[in-house]
Amino acid sequence: MSPLSSNAPLGQSPLRTVQVLGGGNAGSSTHVRSLAAGLVARGVRVTVCAPVEADRAYGFTGVGAEHVHVPRSSDPASVAALRAACSGADLVHAHGLHASFRAVLALSGRRTPLVVTWHTRAEADGARAHFLRLLERRVVRTAAVVLGTTSDLVDRARRTGARDARLAAVALPGRCRPVEPDDPDRLRPKIRAELGSTGRPLLIAIGSLDPGRGYDLLLDAARAWRGLDPQPLVVVAGEGPLRPALQRRIEEEELPVRLIGRREDVPELLAAADLALLPSSWESRSVFAQEALHARVPLVATAVGGVPDLVGDAAELVPRGDPQAFAEAVVRLLGDPERRELLRERGVRQAAGWPTEDETVAQVLSVYDELTQPRPLP
Repeated sequence: MSPLSSNAPLGQSPLRTVQVLGGGNAGSSTHVRSLAAGLVARGVRVTVCAPVEADRAYGFTGVGAEHVHVPRSSDPASVAALRAACSGADLVHAHGLHASFRAVLALSGRRTPLVVTWHTRAEADGARAHFLRLLERRVVRTAAVVLGTTSDLVDRARRTGARDARLAAVALPGRCRPVEPDDPDRLRPKIRAELGSTGRPLLIAIGSLDPGRGYDLLLDAARAWRGLDPQPLVVVAGEGPLRPALQRRIEEEELPVRLIGRREDVPELLAAADLALLPSSWESRSVFAQEALHARVPLVATAVGGVPDLVGDAAELVPRGDPQAFAEAVVRLLGDPERRELLRERGVRQAAGWPTEDETVAQVLSVYDELTQPRPLP
């Protein structure tokens, strides 16, 4: 079957793949949904093994895939459920470290090819860090192909012992891509008034309130903006375990920051923003960075993980863990309208070079073909 064929060759059964997802962050879950849709459209049978709440949130069955509930656990019952779901599959494709390890356990003793995509890097300290390295080694040495969403993830897989590690073509799914609001000139002041940013710059950050997202650094940087006139307002959209601690700091230090919880109107928020902020301590192919560039919003980001390769010269990049550098970059950009316009133009050009969803599916199918097509006898 060629990568772009829509049907299996005459007399052959359709390729059957199982996509294995753990709890699933937003990036990997949206990727699996997009991939499932593209594979189904090309005549591939797709089963997505993931917790039931992931199907509710991302709608794998809505794009024609079968969904099998498999808890995010490596206990024997979960591994047995995954093993049963993989029975008869031509190929299994796991996304993320923990999902990949469960797939390794479920496929033990079988010759089913395993493809692994690493979307991000597992972070831990001490004994847990050692445990995660052991998992990584077991996974990459079992997988036929490891796809990494960034070049440093590919390098990490190779250092860990991968037989075949490649850079993945991962598109920003169309459902995540900001679209121009119907009436941005009317909507922009309305959103800014709702957020309390009338007459002052509006800075937007979006993402779960988790360790590693860099929100402590963002609050440290916000202290430097208190003396500006007008004072910028930082709006953070997202929920997570750090919310109480962040809110306490905002109130105690009187920081110009608002936590507005999870929002479904990202295009409208970006349309109203003067700058987008990404202060993370590590990112792969940041969905928010891609949304910002697509929306022509100048971005200030930490130069970590896959961010530099992703944005090129279309964003202001600062060192990880340096709140002063982050604050200064924001202040410079707010005071330089010509630089902001240059970044907008560069952002459009940079986004035009990112893979499309069709290209993403084509690359994955080419890998599947390599692993499932009969090899000619020597």
